[in-house]
Amino acid sequence: MDRHIVALGGSSPGGHPPIDDFVLGLTGRERPRVCYLGTATGDTADRLVRFYAAYARRTEASHLELFGVPRLGMREHLLEQDLIWVGGGNTASMLGVWRAHGVDEALREAWERGVVLAGASAGAVCWFEAAVTDSFGPELAPIACLGLLPGSACPHYDSEERRRPTFRRLVAAGELPPGLAVDDGAGLHFVGTELHEVVAAVPGARGYRVEQTAGGAKETPLPARELA
Repeated sequence: MDRHIVALGGSSPGGHPPIDDFVLGLTGRERPRVCYLGTATGDTADRLVRFYAAYARRTEASHLELFGVPRLGMREHLLEQDLIWVGGGNTASMLGVWRAHGVDEALREAWERGVVLAGASAGAVCWFEAAVTDSFGPELAPIACLGLLPGSACPHYDSEERRRPTFRRLVAAGELPPGLAVDDGAGLHFVGTELHEVVAAVPGARGYRVEQTAGGAKETPLPARELA
């Protein structure tokens, strides 16, 4: 069974329609079951409204709230999905809440069963071993993540000026393992734990491989397939 993860540098449901088409297409279903996790922004209503506006007509759309009184059967609900979409926000807070409720293990189990996992920003980097984050304040810092995918990750590579130099510095210093960065409007598509391709809904957006070298860090651009 194929296992898919799409890690987006910066996007949201409905923000880049070609990306929506792409991730939904990976499910192989005409009307897939899709669950949105907005934990990283505290399950704010505006993000949920945006998700339903983009997905309700074409999918069996639902969401999972973890603030207040969580629903019963969270694990079962996640395992019933064809696609789980994780929004951006505070990565550290999101991971902490997931671990408190066992959502981290449920997501791993869902992925192992073939549920497509997708997300942007915090929802992109959470799948890796580690990432660079602004979860702890204005200064970017390393964070340990779920470890479904090897290496580290960095979103917003072309839109936030401190991302590129900080990610390169942390990889060069060995504070983060070698990894991948991705521009806004682009996504890293993994099949299993291997990078299959980079896709983009924005012309010129791409991914990057960043590796440690004797003199610092080496950055290799990864051209993207532009989505129609």
